[in-house]
Amino acid sequence: MSSLTDLLPHPIVQAPMAGGVSVPQLAAAVSEAGGLGFLAAGYKTADGMYQEIKQLRGLTHRPFGVNVFMPQPEHPGAATGSTGAAGAARPCAAAVEVYANQLAGEATWYETELGDRDSGRDDGYDAKLAVLLDDPVPVVSFHFGVPAPDVLESLRRLGTLTLVTATTAEEALAVQEAGADAVIAQGVEAGGHQGTHRDSQENDGAGIGLLSLLAQVRETVSIPVVASGGIMRGSQIAAVLAAGASAAQLGTAFLATPESGAHPAHKQALTDPHFVRTELTRAFSGRPARGLVNRFMREHGPYAPAAYPEVHHLTSPLRKAAAKAGDAQGMALWAGQGHRLARDLPAGRLVEVLVAELQEAATALPAGGAGR
Repeated sequence: MSSLTDLLPHPIVQAPMAGGVSVPQLAAAVSEAGGLGFLAAGYKTADGMYQEIKQLRGLTHRPFGVNVFMPQPEHPGAATGSTGAAGAARPCAAAVEVYANQLAGEATWYETELGDRDSGRDDGYDAKLAVLLDDPVPVVSFHFGVPAPDVLESLRRLGTLTLVTATTAEEALAVQEAGADAVIAQGVEAGGHQGTHRDSQENDGAGIGLLSLLAQVRETVSIPVVASGGIMRGSQIAAVLAAGASAAQLGTAFLATPESGAHPAHKQALTDPHFVRTELTRAFSGRPARGLVNRFMREHGPYAPAAYPEVHHLTSPLRKAAAKAGDAQGMALWAGQGHRLARDLPAGRLVEVLVAELQEAATALPAGGAGR
């Protein structure tokens, strides 16, 4: 089976951005330019994922990846509130109910209803795995946890490379021990959801910067590492390669491209001087995710409970209504810390520019300093 670097003419991975951003057109453009394009299966049905894979295969014959969200365990803590079908009380139900009451004004403002907080915790994981095992793709990555070793082995036997996100050296070690082919070291600078394996409100704001994380991970595991978090320029790619990464994963850099499925207001906000900074927030999903600070985040972030995916389901209609209205102040404007460096370039051209910048930066390093 080929390694990750064998698949890539260039050490550039397009991050899978859920919510309609990582569409087949974007993944195809990146793969055609010599990077690794990715589809995001998160929040899609298994059939929706399959249809996008079919569409992508019609656009490129180059390798690509599909990202899958891990099922979420029940929240720890005392059981309070409503009960499930088996009569077992659901933890965090009371906190979610309080947050729902706080969001009632948003629902009125956007003339919509709050979503069904009990819409499921597994994101169709088993059905998506069945599709990926029946009709294998070159690469599959996992977010929010580590798959069972037998899952990773089943994919490997089919020739699929497996990657798993980690935000600490300890998580990276768990990824290696489970048998994944590579680990994605996600620094706290990254936009969108942090891929922590166990979500705890006690760890809010305790993320590790990418270069520090990369050093810790490289000293802990022997499998290849993909560096992710705030990378927007070829010189940064050169830096993480010099620090031991095999490739760099970029999300926000591709979010602004014409091929991206991001809402126009989201793309414009990346360089809009009204949006001056990013923060990690639970406001939209109940899990830590980095986005541009807007009204919704300021008003609701401090009160959002650690309850994913309940809060995600709860706010989904609000986010859709805000997007329909073009109201960036009510949207989840996921973005990494380097968002002001976003460039409005076609995705393929952006890969070319990044490669040129990488090569220029690599020539300034001592011999062998930016190897893969």
